[in-house]
Formats: sequence, structure tokens, C-alpha cells
Amino acid sequence: MIAQVESARRVAGTLVDAVVGWVLANPDLTAIALAGVVGLVVAVVAIRRVRRWWRVRRDVRQSQSGHDRARDRAPPVSIGDEYTVGVQEFSHHHSGERHAVAKVEGFVVFVRDVPASLETAETIRISVLSFNRGKTSATATFLGRA
Repeated sequence: MIAQVESARRVAGTLVDAVVGWVLANPDLTAIALAGVVGLVVAVVAIRRVRRWWRVRRDVRQSQSGHDRARDRAPPVSIGDEYTVGVQEFSHHHSGERHAVAKVEGFVVFVRDVPASLETAETIRISVLSFNRGKTSATATFLGRA
């Protein structure tokens, strides 16, 4: 094992000596090779940044497109109607109140007055109270567990 390590060191040393000798013998080619390596590194970094920027822009466009589609369609719920929905997650209103988030045919409904013991994925009954200004979501009240 020690002999293999020593052999690898000799080969590496010989290779380094050869590269240093070539650099000293060909200073013009060294500058060109160095410029090529720097150019390649800059190109790789630039391509990665452009691809990342494009991915972020694509996500923004998809989100905006979904928002536009939601704004252009009629809400699938009506004020005063009752629905049975599954709780997808919880959010906190700016007043500090905990709201359940549910969907009816992909339409977001924020449910208020939910009990603290309510868990994600539970099925509940709700009554729709109002829509937001653009009718892209609704507010409902909790009626009970289904």
C-alpha cells in the first residue's frame, strides 16, 4: 500500500513538473489556455443563472395564469349554501384568528370559527358567508364535523 502511494506521488510530481515546464516554455499558449478556462467558467456560471431566472419566471407566470383563470370564472359556491369539505391546511387571519382552508371544486374557502381540536384532513360542514373583492375566494363559517 505504501509503495502504491509513493508511486502515485512520483507520477503526480512528474505530471506537475511537466505542466510547469510546458507553461514556462510556452507563455503565449498559457495565456490563451487560461483565458479559455476563465471564459468557460464564466459561461457555465452565466448559463446556470439564466436557467434559474427562467425557472423562477416560469413559476411566476404559472401562478399568475392560475390566478387569472380563477378570476375569470364564476365561483362554484353561493352565499348561504352549505357544503361538506375537507380541511387542507390552516392559516392565521391578520386578526390572529385561526382559519381552516378548504376547497370546493378548486375554489378556496377560508373557514372561520373552527374549534382548536380540528385537524388537517378532517371533513367538516360549512356555510358560505361572503366572497372577497375579486370573487377568487370565499369566507365561510364552521357548522360542525361531518
